[in-house]
Amino acid sequence: MTFRRSDFPDGFLFAAATSSYQIEGHAQGGAGRTHWDDFAATPGNVVRAENGDRACDHYTRYEEDLDLMAAMGLDAYRFSTSWARVLPEGRGTPNPEGLDFYDRLVDAMLARDLKPMATLYHWELPSPLADLGGWRNPDISHWFADYTRVIMDRIGDRMFSVAPINEPWCVGWLSHFLGHHAPGLRDIRATAHAMHHVMTGHGRAVEVLRDLGVRNVGAVCNFEYAHPSDDSPEAARAAELYDGYYNRFFLGGLFKGAYPEDVMKGLETHMPKGWQDDFPLIGQKLDWLGLNYYTCKRIAPVDGPWPSHAEVEGPLPKTQMEWEIYPDGLHHFLTWVDREYTKGLPLYVTENGMANPDVVGQDDDARIDYLNQHIAAALRALDDGAPLKGYTFWSLLDNYEWALGYEKRFGLVHVDFDTLERTPKASYHALARALKA
Repeated sequence: MTFRRSDFPDGFLFAAATSSYQIEGHAQGGAGRTHWDDFAATPGNVVRAENGDRACDHYTRYEEDLDLMAAMGLDAYRFSTSWARVLPEGRGTPNPEGLDFYDRLVDAMLARDLKPMATLYHWELPSPLADLGGWRNPDISHWFADYTRVIMDRIGDRMFSVAPINEPWCVGWLSHFLGHHAPGLRDIRATAHAMHHVMTGHGRAVEVLRDLGVRNVGAVCNFEYAHPSDDSPEAARAAELYDGYYNRFFLGGLFKGAYPEDVMKGLETHMPKGWQDDFPLIGQKLDWLGLNYYTCKRIAPVDGPWPSHAEVEGPLPKTQMEWEIYPDGLHHFLTWVDREYTKGLPLYVTENGMANPDVVGQDDDARIDYLNQHIAAALRALDDGAPLKGYTFWSLLDNYEWALGYEKRFGLVHVDFDTLERTPKASYHALARALKA
């Protein structure tokens, strides 16, 4: 690595991230069924119809995984709790095994001096709630608030930070408009409802967290830099609209009490009744904002219904996900978000990393180079005044990569999905040396 811990301010936190369904092994410990189980069981949705039943078996191997983080020299662990593990029916009677697991997990983090950074929802909606419309149903904000109270009443006193929902764009647009993630819909009305209800769910969860006295409450959004496909005004407008529903929609709700006008030209007709009245709930004071960043996109105008654009291939080197490597985008978002929205609020990079077709014993140079470039971009943003307080690597482990099954490997630690053996990669060792320098 080309950086050292001493290049960052005192108290700067380095962390690794995972999510519950991707690593725990959902078919154990009394967890209920999720809409990802249903989505994966539908032919054609997921590579080889793979699911999270076994995943990395973190449920029983969590001590080994926490030992890997401690040995790496990390300061914190960004993890998520599973709604369906805590409340198998989504509502009603909690699962004691699930609550006990997260209790043990948090205590084990603290025993290793790893600060717990919790996310309450990383996409594993309980199937009984999906049957009721899921994120399309306005009642989901209340269901989510109830779940928040159950899990945080148990572990909230030991959290370093809590964010209600990971990547609202994925919950709303990717899953309800593009259909790539569960529940796999392609419906603009469903999208408008889900995008708004994920924000009201965030707001009600924040209310519960404040009521419980949980400190350091934030939000985590994902960001992509939108390049016009060419120099035409039409391409510029297409890229601006992509930026609107991907980046500015959720920031607008959280920090400006309004959604972007260019996005609402397409969505307003489909929005749930009374949506304009919900911004006081959505925009409650936060203590920090997390930014997940991986790539940029090239956006071209096309004929057809709104949003009337499409992604086209770009010229930059790409990861195993076919995502362009564009570290300048991370610098842009860290400085732009601070300047236009958060105004000095602490920022964290809550996910950054790359998928690479790793083979044990071979080099990991591509991942090391990717991380070096993006950490350098974060350092530039710090020099330019961004209030960046921490950096989180995605992911600790190779894991279940949603609709892409177990093919795409984001981990700093290789997982053999036959034996579940963990083998730290060269990037893991390089980061460990940098963090200890």
